[in-house]
Amino acid sequence: MSLTRRQVSTAAVVAVPLAVAANGPAAAAASSRGARRTLFIAGDSTAAQKYADAAPETGWGMALPFFLRRDLQVANHAVNGRSSKSFVDEGRLDAVLGAIRPGDLLLVQFGHNDSKTADPARYTEPWTTYQDYLRLYVDGARARGARPVLATPVERRRFDASGNAVTSHGDYPAAMRALAERERVALLDLHALSLALWQRLGVEETKKYFNWTETEQDNTHFNPPGAIAVARLVAGELLHRRVLAPRDVRRLDDEIPEAWITWPKA
Repeated sequence: MSLTRRQVSTAAVVAVPLAVAANGPAAAAASSRGARRTLFIAGDSTAAQKYADAAPETGWGMALPFFLRRDLQVANHAVNGRSSKSFVDEGRLDAVLGAIRPGDLLLVQFGHNDSKTADPARYTEPWTTYQDYLRLYVDGARARGARPVLATPVERRRFDASGNAVTSHGDYPAAMRALAERERVALLDLHALSLALWQRLGVEETKKYFNWTETEQDNTHFNPPGAIAVARLVAGELLHRRVLAPRDVRRLDDEIPEAWITWPKA
């Protein structure tokens, strides 16, 4: 399920907390009765739903449902330009927590915009405020009987003069890894996985995965092949980290047609 632009911009819903841990009785009850679960995505433009006016730009959240069983819904709340801080300050986390239910998953990927030091509305410092804001997502999900999952920021297309893929995210991936270990939260290391993928593909081939067009050379956002490739990494790691069971995923080794990606009107 992808939210419309109107829905993701709706004012925050004030959530009523449930005093239940993610692995507590409510979550167990939901699992035992076979209730349908939803995977919520909180993140930035690399994951977000894109619309017809942005095509062929594609967020990896748009492709993730292709790798999940049909009754595991995806609620993509990721929005262009947001950081872990601005997503909270705009009330978007409250909106997610108002909808989340015991047994659901909250997948959190931020870091691209947290590093914008000139923008106080978005900037966070990796080892202090970035971790502080991420804890709000973790604690909020757990308080409602849902399971938080942290994902380090997917890497940009960046190579040095020798053709080696290089990182652009500074200490943010390391800070998230440390927080995940300390808080015992499942971690999808998309930063490391995507960096390795871009390295394997190389300088020229990676252009086919990013939003390179006749008028734009975008090394941050994906086109359909790139979004599909990253969504495959996400689904594979959800399985590898035992967040999802084998029955929850599908098509991990299959070719996904680009035509499956669609861009709705705003």
